[in-house]
Amino acid sequence: MSLSIRSLLLFLCATFLSPGASPSPAADAGGAEAAIRALIRANAEKDMATLSRLMAHDADITSYTIGGRKYVGWPALERDMQEEFNSAARIEIPIRELKVWTKGDLAWYAMEVDYIRTVGQGRDQQRALLPLRETGVLERRNGQWVLLSWHESFRNAGGAVTLTDGTQPVPAMTRTSGPANAVVPDLSGEWDILEVEDDKRYKATLDKAGNGPYTQHGGRFVTTKFSDRLWQGTWQQPGNDREGGFEVLLSEDGTQAKGVWWYTRVGNHKNIPPKEHGGTYQWKRLTPVPPAP
Repeated sequence: MSLSIRSLLLFLCATFLSPGASPSPAADAGGAEAAIRALIRANAEKDMATLSRLMAHDADITSYTIGGRKYVGWPALERDMQEEFNSAARIEIPIRELKVWTKGDLAWYAMEVDYIRTVGQGRDQQRALLPLRETGVLERRNGQWVLLSWHESFRNAGGAVTLTDGTQPVPAMTRTSGPANAVVPDLSGEWDILEVEDDKRYKATLDKAGNGPYTQHGGRFVTTKFSDRLWQGTWQQPGNDREGGFEVLLSEDGTQAKGVWWYTRVGNHKNIPPKEHGGTYQWKRLTPVPPAP
């Protein structure tokens, strides 16, 4: 998911302790947990100044986020986080579970959060939930906890899901604008993908909601919308540091799909206009069409 929605669902941590204080282990753990919660709130509030001030900027620090994305140092992370802040109208990050351990001036944690991002306004508004798990390490420097390194991934196999007008998540393609009794197709199985112009061919293994990996530079498809056989989503390729979107029309028998793909980012080149640079897709299902429920 565009993971311009790549979001960058990064949970940065740090807090202040009184100069000269000698806290107990219990106080250390409590302070580190308070720091994590405070900085998650700063992330949700798009407070870049606080995140920058309270995260270690060592040039060789390495961290990982969803989609296999890797960050070394602060500048690239700051750039992508600012892009996420600019693209999302609202960010909510409720914590589902958090455990913190400390030893001396080091702390480490394991956490589960729901990263909920809202884009657009009014009738065009869309909300997506990314169910994440994260681990990380903090260090107390000069009385202040700062985040050193972190790693996050999806808690589920399908990745992002859309949200209804309420608060309950639903699979990303269970909504359709067709008749009330229309059957929403199951997109699971293996698909042969052909990029027509470059004659590139690879395979995708998708779940029911149309999310899953494909055999091109460690790629992954995420379905964001399905309506009247129009299938839309995003793709990521960590292997060559590119991402974009796609839009294909599924055949009535569910065995083929044809449409277009495009770039939204190539390396450090971002803000590429949607559908301006890309090509044509031809998809063919290699496994039997799942029976209708």
